[in-house]
Amino acid sequence: MLERSLLARAEDLSEDDWRQLATGGDPFLTRAFLGAAERCVAERGPLGWQPMHIVLRHADRRIAALLPLYVRHHWYGDFAMDYGWEPAWRQAGLAYFPKLVSGVPFTPSPGPRLLLAGDADPALAGALIETAIALTAETRASNWQCLFVRAEDRAALEAAGMLLRRGVQFHWCNRGYRDFADFLAGFTAEKRKKMKRERRAVRDAGLRIEARHGDEIDDAHWQAIHRHYRDPFVRLGGMPAFTPEFFRAVGAALGRRMVVFSAFADARPVASAICYRDDTALYGRHWGTDVNVPGLHFDLCYHAGIEYAIDHGLQRFEPGAQGEHKVARGFEPVSTWSAFWIADPRLRDAVARHLRREDGAMIDYQAEMAAHLPYRDPA
Repeated sequence: MLERSLLARAEDLSEDDWRQLATGGDPFLTRAFLGAAERCVAERGPLGWQPMHIVLRHADRRIAALLPLYVRHHWYGDFAMDYGWEPAWRQAGLAYFPKLVSGVPFTPSPGPRLLLAGDADPALAGALIETAIALTAETRASNWQCLFVRAEDRAALEAAGMLLRRGVQFHWCNRGYRDFADFLAGFTAEKRKKMKRERRAVRDAGLRIEARHGDEIDDAHWQAIHRHYRDPFVRLGGMPAFTPEFFRAVGAALGRRMVVFSAFADARPVASAICYRDDTALYGRHWGTDVNVPGLHFDLCYHAGIEYAIDHGLQRFEPGAQGEHKVARGFEPVSTWSAFWIADPRLRDAVARHLRREDGAMIDYQAEMAAHLPYRDPA
């Protein structure tokens, strides 16, 4: 018999219990990252991520499973791309919010969501799903969204009757490259020359790019990194979620699982790209700059990450959501998956029809993007 509890904070679960969960080393599904993110959003009420993590325990109090779960009252920062759904609920005389979301705040990175203890029965994934569906009814939420799931979780969610939605991101795959030059050798001549020009323009501007891990960054550098992180939000009218304290805390806790690529003019950091990593992949998240240098965004956010992945034997570089410009730099279109439980049967049927139509368009889009990859060998 399993005991269910709900956590109001990720940090209410001990570090020992977190270590029992099979997260695959995902840097975002750590007590440190989620705890620091939740402290930020708690201080910034309008950002709206109310934790309600589901924990299942055995009778002897050993942890069996966990599902990260948040109550949401708006869309900001979950990347669910469900903005157009709310009018359908309103037309049916229902409220779209609150909704429940399983994912990582402000992080559209595919990863494990149904977290089982290492010795747990795989059937407990179904128990987590059943608990989340029941909680959707208990909280009168319009739907539960399990966002950016990996293959094993996708299968369990589909078996439970949830609606699957395909998305497309652009990921780089390491095909055993010896170094960056070996990677570029696979490009067509035109695309290879263009990328070399981009990199050369950054060096000609007097900038050098360095990768530093979370435990290698001093306080003055963190201040610059946070200034760069805020830059796109300030320019585009968004709301930066994370504070300097967030990055310091996460950097100290994750150490080498946090990687920041900075562009330096002499000793002064003038641009930064914030990434995270596990044993197999690098994950790009935020970037910003103090200077306007042609090609800097591409070199700092993409080329430097590819070079780092090759040097450190990583298999993938996932630089975040959207961005068709990534294709020309060797990032391939791949499917991502999210799952939805819609409480109202009428709206569940309507959303299912919409997703079937949308899926065909996404498959066509993915094929179209793949046709523009820069490689000589289409395979």
